[in-house]
Amino acid sequence: MKGMTGAIALSLTMLLAGCSSHYVMSTKDGNMIMTQGKPEIDKDTGLVKYIDEQGHERQINGDSVSQMIER
Repeated sequence: MKGMTGAIALSLTMLLAGCSSHYVMSTKDGNMIMTQGKPEIDKDTGLVKYIDEQGHERQINGDSVSQMIER
């Protein structure tokens, strides 16, 4: 029974990890930013919050982003 519970937990973890989409943001100055998960746009401040490939939370001015593409 214990092994079955572990197998189910592992399967669910793998399934949920597979659902997360990654994005590429291109900036107006030509940089490409790879993100983990979908970037969030704060409508109050105009900042785009995202997690970079190293797992750090970052923000960029939304006016600097020219395009966001799911990869």
